[in-house]
Amino acid sequence: MDKTKKKIFFFDLDGTLLTRDKKISQRTMDALKRFTDAGNYFCINTGRAIDSAKAVYDGLQLNFKGSFLCGSNGTEIYSVDQGRYVYKTGVPLELVPQIIELSEKYDVHCHTYNETHIVSKRNGECMEYYRRVIKTPLIVTDDIMKEISTPPSKMIAIELHDHDKQERFREALKEMVGDRLTLLYSNPYYLEIFPSEAGKGSAVKRLAEYLNVPIENTFAAGDEQNDISMIEAAGCGIAMANATDLVKSKADVITKDDNDHDGLAPFIEDAI
Repeated sequence: MDKTKKKIFFFDLDGTLLTRDKKISQRTMDALKRFTDAGNYFCINTGRAIDSAKAVYDGLQLNFKGSFLCGSNGTEIYSVDQGRYVYKTGVPLELVPQIIELSEKYDVHCHTYNETHIVSKRNGECMEYYRRVIKTPLIVTDDIMKEISTPPSKMIAIELHDHDKQERFREALKEMVGDRLTLLYSNPYYLEIFPSEAGKGSAVKRLAEYLNVPIENTFAAGDEQNDISMIEAAGCGIAMANATDLVKSKADVITKDDNDHDGLAPFIEDAI
């Protein structure tokens, strides 16, 4: 590691930086303040859209100088200090209605986003489950394309009861879109759909290049499948003690404690 260069620490939110009650414990918060006060960069790297990530950032009063938000699995990179996007891509517009039509054929809930809202044809059990945590306002419409003018950051397919059905949808979608889109699970119920040039790992590389930080000076911590690419891309990839076995197998190190017991604090402190 080049000790003369600044560092970037990338954090997944749920199951990683946040405790079960969606807070950051005091020891971890103190470590983050010392890390950023030393001139290093803090980055939330999440499957959530930027507005949801920013709501968490503001709600927890993080206010760290040199903060960035990577949203929708790396399709958006936002500078908090500058108040602007430094990178943005999305699902090609022509694919959006095709994906929605396929999801209806397989009876799997699927929604997308515009700049300000979740956009969906359904508002049932799956949407209610999703919006327990994600507070983004919702538009329910029979004509999704009327509400979308630019490529959406991502789409998400949700199935709460029948994973095999969701897998059949995923396989059919993979056959339809080929390598244009990445399809992966952020938890057992959520299938994330986003451009293949994105991904959390791509966000690590893009932001490091943008900030002129050597990749060996980057850290990334996560717990679920959609965190693997950033764990592999970073100079030091960290799996939480509560991570899935697959994530742990891809990491350089595993925390001793879980997200409810300051699992990341020692790693942040060591990186200062």
